[in-house]
Amino acid sequence: MVIACFDCAQHKNGGAMRSPDLIKHLIIRLRPTMSLNSRILIGALLGVILGLVLRHYDPASALSQSVLYVAGLVGSLFIGLLKMVLIPLVFTSITLGVANLRAHQQMHRVWQITLMCFACTTTLAIILGLSAAHIFQTGQGLSLALFQDNMQGFAATQLSTGEFLQKLVQGIFMNPFAALSQGNILAVVVFALFVGIALAIKGEQYPQLQQLFNEAFALCMQLVTWIMQLAPLGIMALLLKLVVSENSALLTTLAQFIAVVMGTTLFHGIVVLPLILWVFARVSPLVFWRGARPALFTAFATSSSAATIPVTLNCLEKDLDVSPKVSGFVVPLGAQLNMDGTALYEAAAALFVANLVGLDLSVGQQLILCVTVMLASIGAPGIPSAGMVTMVMVLQSVGLPAEAIAILLPIDRLLDTVRTAVNVEGDMVTSLIVNKHTG
Repeated sequence: MVIACFDCAQHKNGGAMRSPDLIKHLIIRLRPTMSLNSRILIGALLGVILGLVLRHYDPASALSQSVLYVAGLVGSLFIGLLKMVLIPLVFTSITLGVANLRAHQQMHRVWQITLMCFACTTTLAIILGLSAAHIFQTGQGLSLALFQDNMQGFAATQLSTGEFLQKLVQGIFMNPFAALSQGNILAVVVFALFVGIALAIKGEQYPQLQQLFNEAFALCMQLVTWIMQLAPLGIMALLLKLVVSENSALLTTLAQFIAVVMGTTLFHGIVVLPLILWVFARVSPLVFWRGARPALFTAFATSSSAATIPVTLNCLEKDLDVSPKVSGFVVPLGAQLNMDGTALYEAAAALFVANLVGLDLSVGQQLILCVTVMLASIGAPGIPSAGMVTMVMVLQSVGLPAEAIAILLPIDRLLDTVRTAVNVEGDMVTSLIVNKHTG
């Protein structure tokens, strides 16, 4: 069968287009030109508007029931797809992130100091995020009915220290296949960490396995890309249900959360990281900011640590006198492993969601949260879609509903600008410290 296409060069030249070619041509022409973030924002706005309109109708009416049913179906589909890809994406990304250290094993002192700095700054960011969430109590007293169904059957139990440690060990060190089938996030992450370490040490003996993980990760990212095309519809549906079922106090609470996270992230970037730099490298904050300014502005504008790498390297090597060998190792690795701003945000967001659903997280659960947030940053790709998957992972690690991303995703782009700048700043601070102690 031959089908003509009046808008293609092939037809203009007197030829015709076969069916497979036509399908490919139409897909290219219909591919959305608007960015995913823009489409998510539009979807979020439409969800809020439609929800406000629907509030004026009788909840028992056929129209309200039909719209809420369809919204619930679409929202559940989107969340289900995210959960489906969560385990394989996290497993392959963490394994590869750790395994990539093998390429730099000749630089023992460099990567040892680098990893120590990454762990230190990320831990401080998590503690800061949790502390701010506790101090300001954002979301406290606002129990969202939308998530109550998801929390049925979940009860936080108070355990002694011994009981907690026993359950923690049993929960993270288990049959990996059982963990995969049960959706035990923390156990999967720990197993991926061990596999990555094994590949980092003995990777040259298993080149086929390394290639397999690379291809599996690429496949997972392709699935994430497809799934995220539904994000505008999924977020619109979830927010529609949220607006219909909740009151306007949610908007005030959300604004407070944005202010707390933004202020805390800026505090980490303006006070904590420069203080660490001064203590361990004796570099003045003014000197650092003067040299780092182009990279920080680029990170703020692009919201991508990976895209900022060339500018970051240029600032470190030309303006801050860091050895290319050090910066060439630390910065690309930091774009994968070191995400201070992201860790701070995810820790604070988890407590925010816990307050919204009326759940008081125990000390043990908060420790699990800290571990999960830290491990979630290892090897996580620097793209919004993957970041949302890791946010689902963090929420589920302590029994919180994944549906809460309906609240977080619309504001993610606003907060992403500042936290990406802090992510890049953390990489630059680490580079200067490593350069000081290895130069």
